[in-house]
Amino acid sequence: MSAPALGRPVALVTGAGGGLGGAIARALAIKGFDLVLNDLRESVALAHLREAIAHEGVGANIVIQDLGAVDELEAFVERVHAVHGRLDCLVNNAGVSVLSRGDILDVTPESFDRCLAINLRAQFFLTQKVARRMIREPRTEEGRRRAIITISTVAVEHIVGRVLAEYSISKAGLSHMVKHFAARLATEGIDCYEVRPGMMKSDMTASSRDKYDGLIAAGFVPAHRWGELAEVGRVVANLADGALSYAVGQTLNIDGGMYLKTF
Repeated sequence: MSAPALGRPVALVTGAGGGLGGAIARALAIKGFDLVLNDLRESVALAHLREAIAHEGVGANIVIQDLGAVDELEAFVERVHAVHGRLDCLVNNAGVSVLSRGDILDVTPESFDRCLAINLRAQFFLTQKVARRMIREPRTEEGRRRAIITISTVAVEHIVGRVLAEYSISKAGLSHMVKHFAARLATEGIDCYEVRPGMMKSDMTASSRDKYDGLIAAGFVPAHRWGELAEVGRVVANLADGALSYAVGQTLNIDGGMYLKTF
């Protein structure tokens, strides 16, 4: 077994072409990580992200892969590992929304299966493959742990959305996934966490901006403001860097207090 390459730790960020993925990648770069950026296809946003990170002297490479093709994930992880010769962190950020917002009584099998396939099944098997790869590789830095961080949503436990049932259900499965992997991997030096963003300014929430503005104004978010993607990015970067290394399997709500039932 060959020793991993010395130098900066390496993080794989899935769904890096989106706004949240980009914010996470930038925060990890600032924290000292080199990056492997993954998405379903090449895009202008992904290319600009790579260029911006590389301009700061950070190693940044793009590896395209459809994560839904789970039979290809082992080879994908090996390609990712080969980029920098090591892999210290996985951020499960890729995901899809519903095909059409609407009543749960109108949810189609196509939309339900799509959410489950990408938001849960793909992330489960990618986490499995990454964990196996990490276990096979000895760590170079004394005491440094590795991390697998999964992005879910505030709408999986305390809050129920009326028009995103299949999306929320698929994300809820991630909460149990994180706990199972956390229990298995804690003694392997791999920390697993779940991060639940709340109402974030992003492309995904743009179509519902007026509705959410109203909810925020009415006090639904105790912080009385939208969340910024960079706030989630900083949390992920600190988790990846070992700031909460004894918080096995914990969930962090980055939601301005939405999970609090205030009265």
